[in-house]
Amino acid sequence: MTVKKSGAEALLETMINHKIKYVFGLPGAKVDKLFDIIENKNIKNAPKLIVTRHEQNAAFMAGAIGRITGNPGVVAVTSGPGVANLATGLVTATSEGDPIVAIGGQVTRDDLVRRSHQSIANRELLSPVTKMSAEVEDANNLSETFANAYQIAKAPKGGASFISIPQDVMDGVVTRKNITSVQEVAQGIPAKTQLKEFADRIKNAKMPVILAGMRASEQNATSSLRKLLKQINIPVVETFQGAGIISHDLIDNFFGRVGLFTNQTGDILLSKSDLVITIGYDPIEYEARNWNKNRQGSIINLDSILPEISTDYQPDLILRGDLADTLDALSEEFDSKFNLSKETSEYLNKVREDHKLKDIPPVSDNDNLVHPLTVIKELQQRVNDDTTVTVDVGSNYIWMARHFKSYEPRKLLFSNGMQTLGVALPWAISAALLNPGQKVVSVSGDAGFMYSSQELATAVEHNLNIVHLVWNDGYYDMVKFQAEAKYGKAAGVKVGGVDFAKYAESFGAKGIKVDKNHDIASALDEAFSTNGPVVIDIPIDYRNNIELSKQMIEDSFY
Repeated sequence: MTVKKSGAEALLETMINHKIKYVFGLPGAKVDKLFDIIENKNIKNAPKLIVTRHEQNAAFMAGAIGRITGNPGVVAVTSGPGVANLATGLVTATSEGDPIVAIGGQVTRDDLVRRSHQSIANRELLSPVTKMSAEVEDANNLSETFANAYQIAKAPKGGASFISIPQDVMDGVVTRKNITSVQEVAQGIPAKTQLKEFADRIKNAKMPVILAGMRASEQNATSSLRKLLKQINIPVVETFQGAGIISHDLIDNFFGRVGLFTNQTGDILLSKSDLVITIGYDPIEYEARNWNKNRQGSIINLDSILPEISTDYQPDLILRGDLADTLDALSEEFDSKFNLSKETSEYLNKVREDHKLKDIPPVSDNDNLVHPLTVIKELQQRVNDDTTVTVDVGSNYIWMARHFKSYEPRKLLFSNGMQTLGVALPWAISAALLNPGQKVVSVSGDAGFMYSSQELATAVEHNLNIVHLVWNDGYYDMVKFQAEAKYGKAAGVKVGGVDFAKYAESFGAKGIKVDKNHDIASALDEAFSTNGPVVIDIPIDYRNNIELSKQMIEDSFY
């Protein structure tokens, strides 16, 4: 006997089969049936509905679930502007490899070609920013469409899938069985001859350097790369999204992160390397025209997807397959521990010691402002390896990416593909939902915070243990210092006028202002001892920011 159900019921049951824990979104007439059965029908193992204050932030939250867990997060919104507001969150996820399944309500099929209320071309609108964009025409197709969207979103390179569902399809009758779950798609390892060539190139290089990117930060890949580094002792440079790949015990292999201006220790190392090994690297993180310019030497590309070939990036050897299994197989190509020559090791020791000096905060001559390195130093002392730290875009993200240490993958999160403002707090909300026993830290500038600060209401509603740091200087400073370098002065960058401590309190969060009554250390101590969301307003000393894009390393030293 066929059991009839609504499209919304079939969709929810398919989510349950795929172990979806949260659905982020905003309500509306085109998705109200789905919201009703999630929240009001007491269905076993139904995901928790997290109602946000903006659809863009809901997409950010779903993207964070995808990045942190590796499994797609889910966002559901109503038609018209609800769907349109997803675009920034979805393009961020697709460019930065974060799996999402986005569900957008749509007008009834009868109204699709009319100028009716909230009728827009959903599928066409979001097609350029997703891996898959489909509109379901029959309720019987909902379960299989979700299953395919889930699979496509998760497959390398991860990204967003979008499903547009007309209201009469969501309300329609389903007679087919639901799809149970999507099995993992296994990848193999490269041919034995390729692995041998890979190993031989490392053995014959004077200074091989690993550039570890976003896909190398997947848990299994990171574990296997760490095991390989205990077998072959060579330097590693992380991209911003590769943060945390290097563990405490491998810290001597770490030579910083690259991802913006070509003036870091890692940039020098890459430029002088005769063999760069890119592992899980995506050009959107840091284009090869930056780090591969005018260098002499070869490149090996190891990834789960084929590389994008350009005039600046033409690898001499391309290996495609499961990263973890390939790195494990590569380890077997070395009979004994591989070390670099004495000359190269001495050179690297000098580079390493010079790199460490850059983390030391300068002596302050202004009691009213706090230098970024002082904030980083104090924060570093109060987190552990399990603490998730989310970072918004702005000058704060440059300082954090260069100087904040993380020793576990996907615990220090950056938007370095789209460089999207406003991600820090929504990402932190997802991290706090996934880790209810842990403090989560989010960091933003004052301007970037205002992109998504309304989600303080969401954080307060769910009593999430988030410590949010606002680096407050009254400007869009990342734009400001670059404009000043180009034109001598900046334009259109002044903001400010918000007391963020009082602003936080208006939402029911705790607000702390760093001033004569609270230095940065005591402010952080108070925040970390407080249950629920806390916002710390920090008057930041950005006087050195003009140097961020300049040549900070003397080539002659290296």
